[in-house]
Amino acid sequence: MRMRSLLMVVALVTCSFVLLAVGEITDPSEVLALGAVLRSIKDPRRFLKNWKRGDPCESKWKGVFCVNPGDGYSHVRELRLLNMNLSGTLAPELGQLSYTTILDFMWNNISGSIPKEIGNMNWLQLLLLSGNQISGPLPDELGYLPNITKFQLDLNNISGPLPKSFANLSTIKHFHMNNNSISGQIPPELSALPQLIHFLLDNNNLSGYLPPELAAMKNLMILQLDNNNFEGTEIPDSYANMSKLVKLSLRNCKLQGPVPDFSSIPGLLYLDLSSNQLTGSIPENKLLRNITTIDLSNNLLNGSIPSSFSGLPLLQRLSLENNFLIGDVPSAIWQNMTFSENATLTLDFRNNSLSNVAGSLNPPSNVLIMLQGNPACRRAGELNIGQFCGPAATPDTEAPGSSNNPNMNCLPQSCPISDNFEYVPASPVDCFCAAPFGIGLRLRSPSISHFPPYIDDFMKYITSNLQLFPYQLAIDSYSWENGPRLRMFLKIFPPYSNTSHLFNDSEIQRISTYMATFLLPRNDTFGPYDLLNFTFLGPYEKFDLEPLKSAGLSKGALIGIVIGSFSGGVAIFLVIAVLFRKSHARHQNKTSRKQKFSKIPFRTGNIKEFDFKELELATGNFSITTQIGQGGYGKVYRGTVADGTVVAIKRAQQLSLHGQKEFFTEIEFLSRLHHRNLVSLVGYCHEEDEQMLVYEFMPNGSLHDILSGRFKKTLNFAMRLHIAMGSAKGILYLHTEADPPIIHRDIKATNILLDLKFNAKVSDFGISRLSPVQDTLGASAQISTAVKGTPGYVDPEYFLSHKLTQKSDVYSLGVVFLELLTGMKPISHGRNLVREVCTACQSGMMFSIIDGNMGPYPSECVKKFMALALKCCEDETDARPSMLEAVRELENISSMLPESDTIPSDSDTTTSGTADLAPLSIHSRGSSAYGTNDFLGSNLVSGVIPTIRPR
Repeated sequence: MRMRSLLMVVALVTCSFVLLAVGEITDPSEVLALGAVLRSIKDPRRFLKNWKRGDPCESKWKGVFCVNPGDGYSHVRELRLLNMNLSGTLAPELGQLSYTTILDFMWNNISGSIPKEIGNMNWLQLLLLSGNQISGPLPDELGYLPNITKFQLDLNNISGPLPKSFANLSTIKHFHMNNNSISGQIPPELSALPQLIHFLLDNNNLSGYLPPELAAMKNLMILQLDNNNFEGTEIPDSYANMSKLVKLSLRNCKLQGPVPDFSSIPGLLYLDLSSNQLTGSIPENKLLRNITTIDLSNNLLNGSIPSSFSGLPLLQRLSLENNFLIGDVPSAIWQNMTFSENATLTLDFRNNSLSNVAGSLNPPSNVLIMLQGNPACRRAGELNIGQFCGPAATPDTEAPGSSNNPNMNCLPQSCPISDNFEYVPASPVDCFCAAPFGIGLRLRSPSISHFPPYIDDFMKYITSNLQLFPYQLAIDSYSWENGPRLRMFLKIFPPYSNTSHLFNDSEIQRISTYMATFLLPRNDTFGPYDLLNFTFLGPYEKFDLEPLKSAGLSKGALIGIVIGSFSGGVAIFLVIAVLFRKSHARHQNKTSRKQKFSKIPFRTGNIKEFDFKELELATGNFSITTQIGQGGYGKVYRGTVADGTVVAIKRAQQLSLHGQKEFFTEIEFLSRLHHRNLVSLVGYCHEEDEQMLVYEFMPNGSLHDILSGRFKKTLNFAMRLHIAMGSAKGILYLHTEADPPIIHRDIKATNILLDLKFNAKVSDFGISRLSPVQDTLGASAQISTAVKGTPGYVDPEYFLSHKLTQKSDVYSLGVVFLELLTGMKPISHGRNLVREVCTACQSGMMFSIIDGNMGPYPSECVKKFMALALKCCEDETDARPSMLEAVRELENISSMLPESDTIPSDSDTTTSGTADLAPLSIHSRGSSAYGTNDFLGSNLVSGVIPTIRPR
């Protein structure tokens, strides 16, 4: 038996040489497990490159095995591989790491399902898998982890129900499972969880009813279930008894019934029940003295605005728009408030039946009041409220910002910025220059709507817990994301007493470990946080490359290591030699590497070929703070290249041949296509396992971003028509002027980008095809090809017959036209936009589905635009117009616009806004978050005919 065990160790050395050769982990079962983990990951070289030291739980961040001795062996205590672009799957053998307390694979490209064997990790406390591509159901076995405190599984594709076995998790404190596809009923059994404080399941497919039993969670502080489908459900009265609740967010859940009275929860800071079907009057809620945000918009509420909304000292936003409220606007809401320098108050009362404003009409500059769409605005001159009724006022989310206030009197040449040194903004000594390291952080459920008044409190919260002086922290940038969530990039500076002006490794280790293991104490205002990354630049670049150290092993363990290492020495040497040779060749012969991997099989004209180093420098080593998007192809970064040009860099998933054909197609087409309505390709990088495309940067993002509210901008009808015209002209160029003609094949809102002047530019030619010339009778020429595209945009005839024509692009653009008119996404919860609009128009309810964010519009122009959009979306190919006919009709509609609201020319600098055009204005009472997935030939067309309700 002993000999068999020794042979097992010897055999394991070959496949897990790093684990044993350095004397780190000696439990044979854990060696086997980690060997399986190594094999399951598609990028083992990156995995091995980031293998770090094995100090007892003092390991470095990014690629960590923290091991402790015990039972005669050294065991894996922490397995952390954050933000390393790893792909592959989670190996079932992870279940053999029974001593592991932290399992962290966040922000990678891990796919597959969660192995049920993880349920055997009895010491596991943190299961952190956010931001991957994990699919499949949640295993029941996870419900039997005896020491788990946090599930952080958000931003994946997890499906299926919440297991009832989760009711056994007596130690769980955090359910962070938002942005998945979890479905079914919330199990009432979860009410038995005694320690749960954060329950975040927003943006899933949950249905059924809201269990009243959840009120039994006596420690629950955040309940966030936005964007689920509890159709017909009322909010249980028992939720008003959650005495420790800080945040309740049930936005867009199809809830009905009255708004409960939450007066019994004096600590409530944030209440969002918007975009439901709630009825009745608004309760007084007299005791909500700490509330910062109340959002009851887009419901069916009536009655008057409660007087209890006055005298709320911390209120930042009160949103009651799109209801049926009557009576006066009580000016006491803002009159009884004292505003600090950074405090603001937004009062959104648009589209109600309010007839007057009671009291003083001179709010301070901190207060934004919106009364558009109320009867009071018909008497604006008489009531002297014109400033509250104009089209210019919009409830924009606060602009991105920072806490930096550098001393402009310091000489730039005195600080070696090239070495990542910079002036410490809040230093007690003028012009103190030091090298910071960065932390990417996101507040995943803050209880505020406006950050500046809380910046000082947040900085004190961070520095006091990290044992830093206040001046050592600077918020380099912050911005709001959908959720709402607050993303920021922090810079940590060494203290002034440090004469080298640099952190030593132990201090970086201390700070990063504290943040990485979520040791910051709970804060009601700021809520839970995501750790996105650490950024080590300049003098800290080699921080992740220090040698491994011994883990203090027992004598028996050392004997086992010696035997195993000796037996596997030959295998170890051979494997290391192969890896070293490849690495040496890669670094010593960059030119030959480019010749081998970067040969483009066609001429690229003026398209520049970039080195990897150039783009790495342009993006700050591809820092997550420069990331502006992510899709199936990879991630998109904003960067500034050597000549100062701001560009968008699309980086493919590394060490993957997926997209190779699309990569070449994009370069080939864009190198010879030049039109003001097509995005310009600046260059590319193709070195070994790197594929990157460099485009001109589009400041206003995509049409998808604007319509989904990501940038909190609004578009009036003229601007929407302008975007439609630009998109159509770009596609018309592809169909008629490109030589040979091109069928785009993936027209959608995310592929229509907007420049600074909101000119539309068509992008992403990865799956485009050359179009055959039409026959002599003018019939649409066809290509027989596999179906590719995006659900909701794909031509149904192409989907059924696999016959691709230029009219397939016309259909897709027609769907985009409908998005411009309605603000709705192509497919949502089984509802197909084309069929929904058709049904609404046939029933005479067309104006009920027009996007309310568009503001007033000329009805005849909208009718013609809607008719064109539906014509483009005809099921029969021949019934659709050509792209040329579509452009001519758009020009005709443009000529009908009132002179005050014509479409701007390319030289016009006008941005978006709401124009006062015509008396007709129908507002949509709802909104939806956008999300699209690329598919190949399945589930591309919805067969569901929706029910149309007044919106």
